[in-house]
Amino acid sequence: MEICVDSVESAINAVNGGAHRLELCSALSEGGLTPSLGLLKTLKTMVSIPIFVMLRPRCGYDFQYSDLEIRVILEDCTLFKNAGADGFVFGALTSTGYIDIDACVSVILTAQPLPVTFHRAFDVATQDPIEMAQEIADLGFKRLLTSGRSPVAVDGQWLIKALIETMKNRLIIMPGAGIQVENLKDILGTTLAHEFHGSAKEVKQYPNKNNTKLHSIYKEAPIYVTGRDTVQKLLNIYKNHLKLE
Repeated sequence: MEICVDSVESAINAVNGGAHRLELCSALSEGGLTPSLGLLKTLKTMVSIPIFVMLRPRCGYDFQYSDLEIRVILEDCTLFKNAGADGFVFGALTSTGYIDIDACVSVILTAQPLPVTFHRAFDVATQDPIEMAQEIADLGFKRLLTSGRSPVAVDGQWLIKALIETMKNRLIIMPGAGIQVENLKDILGTTLAHEFHGSAKEVKQYPNKNNTKLHSIYKEAPIYVTGRDTVQKLLNIYKNHLKLE
């Protein structure tokens, strides 16, 4: 059970709920961007489970990076590696929607010997999904995070199942996006996935909720935080699934 988090509070809640691994980001509202180095360093003094760091320097779902952006990504990768990251999460595409091989090879070489997960750039690619998964494995990625090319994983579970069956021991296929207590059992039952990814997010209520000055200046938007109880419920569903296998 990998839980994606973008704050120290969410990370601690995820660990206390039983998460096996963290995907560390900033700005989950933007799909997850590169986190701060300070956040990783702080968490490494507080938690013992693996922390994989997102390498994504800007928002936008094109996943096409310029040479300068790749320089930033590789510099971040080196800094986080030296600070104790346990792995990385990255994906890059060409203008035609295929894997950007040069960018991916550069990140994998810089991250070595740490594992790298190819993220949901896969879900907006135009390349054939099975062919693309095979190429992702050939490049040296260890995992693929995917919603089965659907907005949420429950809708893409049959493609996820096909990917798991095809890739077997070559590449770990990890369902993610919209995974909740209400649908995790179905997703695991259909796909037979051994790993899954979620945020277990809940709306956080702040004492200054009725601060009228605040709301007159900034557009009000909910603030989400990982819920420990939600993580525990997801973990229990996962454990029950393993017992049935």
